[in-house]
Amino acid sequence: MDLVIRDVRVVDGTGGPSVRADVGIEGGRIAALRTPGEPALPGRRVLDAHGLALAPGFVDMHAHSDLALLRDPDHSAKAAQGVTLEVLGQDGLSYAPVDDRTLDEVRTAIAGWNGGGPGDPSVDFDWRTVGEYLDRLDRNFGGQGIAVNAAYLIPQGTVRAHVMGWDDRPPTDAALARMKTLVAEGMEQGAVGMSSGLTYTPGMYADDSELAALCRVVAAYDGYYCPHHRSYGAGALRAYQEMVALAREAGCALHLAHATMNFGVNEGRAPELLALLDAALDAGADISLDTYPYTPGCTTLVALLPSWASEGGPEAVLARLRDDATAERVRHHLEVLGSDGCHGVPVAWDTVEVSGVGDPSLAAFVGRTVRQSADARGEEPWTVARRLLIGDRLGTTVLQHVGHEENVRAIMRHRVHTGGSDGILQGAKPHPRAYGTFPHYLGRYVRELGVLSLEEAVAHLTSRPAARLRLPDRGLVREGYRADLVLFDPSTVAAGATFDAPRTLPTGIPHVLIDGRFVIEDGRRTDALAGRAVRRTPR
Repeated sequence: MDLVIRDVRVVDGTGGPSVRADVGIEGGRIAALRTPGEPALPGRRVLDAHGLALAPGFVDMHAHSDLALLRDPDHSAKAAQGVTLEVLGQDGLSYAPVDDRTLDEVRTAIAGWNGGGPGDPSVDFDWRTVGEYLDRLDRNFGGQGIAVNAAYLIPQGTVRAHVMGWDDRPPTDAALARMKTLVAEGMEQGAVGMSSGLTYTPGMYADDSELAALCRVVAAYDGYYCPHHRSYGAGALRAYQEMVALAREAGCALHLAHATMNFGVNEGRAPELLALLDAALDAGADISLDTYPYTPGCTTLVALLPSWASEGGPEAVLARLRDDATAERVRHHLEVLGSDGCHGVPVAWDTVEVSGVGDPSLAAFVGRTVRQSADARGEEPWTVARRLLIGDRLGTTVLQHVGHEENVRAIMRHRVHTGGSDGILQGAKPHPRAYGTFPHYLGRYVRELGVLSLEEAVAHLTSRPAARLRLPDRGLVREGYRADLVLFDPSTVAAGATFDAPRTLPTGIPHVLIDGRFVIEDGRRTDALAGRAVRRTPR
């Protein structure tokens, strides 16, 4: 064997009891498992793993590493957590399929998520189609590849912008046909499904009939639909019901992105969501969901604006914000009426913490809420928010402290739950979920709180997402499966990342392998670039 991992506690991803075994790896795959009493496996290298647990590599079902994987060969933010596969193209906005105009607009619109705004030279945007983007992942860094594996969702908002621009209007028959063609091409080129951002422009301008037409295309390729739905606040349950009904109508598998119940109106209401999902599952629906194990959310400041203020694309938004009368209308919707961008809830500026800015001259705002900065300057909060939006050209990232711990715990117990970091890696003070989601599950919610058993948690983070992605040889510790593996100490594993020090790496994860190659060895990042694009596998 290339490698034998000796005397390890195998948590195989099924959810069943763990067992002690030796695990043999050869040619990038798990070649043999031997339990005590069976003949020992010979290996060119032997790793004594006594005291450690071995699990399949973790799958981050909701990642924003679309550009980070291309410019950062290290990518320890995810590799050090034991993540061996990320799903990109989230929330309906990413960088393929595009033309030149759409690419420039998207780069501006989501610079707060990924960097890469116009003028940022860190990435050469030399692709336009989904297939070309996936090929670029494979040939990155001189053909070596990327830090971890990556799958891709076709972003519905980008598709709409490509065909129709950023206007709030229904598609013509020709426009809808063109969008369906782009989705079909993306699926044929290897995408695993389609995402939407239904509180983000321009995806939010699509009605259910438009979305269902695109979902039927996705279903024809055995993909899944992953919506960031229309509300996580005042209309959350209605929004979940809408997505379940839409997926049923389209005959499409459904995966609910960061399935939270936030804001004061939803305190303690997770059981209502879970009852809705259970009824649909019992009726035969194909549904899964992901969550991160934290209460605050993270997005861009511009995302909170009402949809009418964001129509027409980034430059139109900036023009409205510069106009005093229009900016006052925006403020009224945000602070009094509750904008659709803020999930139908009036914004509470003391819950909106600036986590990152693109313009270094605005760095003093980072780590403080909008309310705190306003009080320090003797200004109104909207004055501060407006200054940030204009001065940072919509690139400001924020945390929203609006979640509820009891909801987080209830949802993570559900039978179709998976893990997703929603990790935004930009900004001086990002959400700690970007660096800590998976060890936080194992340390906080397994070992300290007992919300899940170790075996249950590993199944949530490995085999369940692999099944959703239709991956036939990942997500389990089983002979013949790919050797994407993580070794951790169940007694010490923990997230190092905190809200005060969000870029701290985890503890208790000494080894991570992708394709049988160490990407983390003895707690340190190796120079291996073992990741590749993972394309849709036809059933």
